Amino acid sequence: MQFVQLLISGVSQGCIYGLIALGFVLIYKATETVSFAQGELMMLGAFCGLALMTVLGFPFWVAVLASILAMGLFGTVLERAVIRPILGQPAFSIVMLTIGIGYVLRGLVTMIPNIGTDTHTLPVPYKDQSLRLGELVVSAEQLVVIGATGVLCVLLFAMFRYSKLGIAMQAASQNQLAAYYMGIPVQRLNGLAWGLAAAVAAVAGLLLAPITFVHANMGLIGLKAFPAAVVGGFGSLPGAIVGGLVIGIVESLSGFYLPGGFKDTAAYIVVLIMLMVKPNGLFGEKLRKKV
Repeated sequence: MQFVQLLISGVSQGCIYGLIALGFVLIYKATETVSFAQGELMMLGAFCGLALMTVLGFPFWVAVLASILAMGLFGTVLERAVIRPILGQPAFSIVMLTIGIGYVLRGLVTMIPNIGTDTHTLPVPYKDQSLRLGELVVSAEQLVVIGATGVLCVLLFAMFRYSKLGIAMQAASQNQLAAYYMGIPVQRLNGLAWGLAAAVAAVAGLLLAPITFVHANMGLIGLKAFPAAVVGGFGSLPGAIVGGLVIGIVESLSGFYLPGGFKDTAAYIVVLIMLMVKPNGLFGEKLRKKV
């Protein structure tokens, strides 16, 4: 029963990693660049939800939807104002820019008086609730994380498979020049991809906040979401979720069965093994052309 408890905990944490990794993959597929600001976008989404609930008094579900929409808009504006002007430059320049964006966002949050330097609790209606199945106890936070991740994956799958927007984004990710000649607004789609990645990051932040609280450094979890994207296959959306689950489960099990130091390094050990065994990731070859 202890193993099942650890497995559920790992799946829950892995869903968070997978959602952040989705942002990495979405941006990479759209612009062939890597954004290391995903963790800070997640943090910003959590703070946005906190402000709407505690300062403005929004109901929980209204604050959640407003935060996701606000972060989607923020991601689109960020791409248009900061990222787009340097597209076409060496990839290293764009990577360093996204790292700088992350530091700036974290610094701006810490400058907010009485908020940025403190740790906050997100007031969610399911706080401290749990489901007991015999000796197995599953917290409501874990159930919400797993359920919300499943729903979001279904919505993204439906969008990319059946909507004109999703099909256009797939076409642009395969060949931007050919998509442009076919009349697809590639630059607009790039902005939408950044907006979608920021919205998904906000979902991850709002799901993680009831578990680890809201603070300025919570975005550092993105350093473990990047290995999840690599393990799943950096061009694969389903691979991002699977990679997140792999990292989360390995981390949970190693934290219990192995000495303490292994939990913090488990994600990077898994990445090293994956790069040696299957450099393209679990789904890199099979799904890259389809999704």
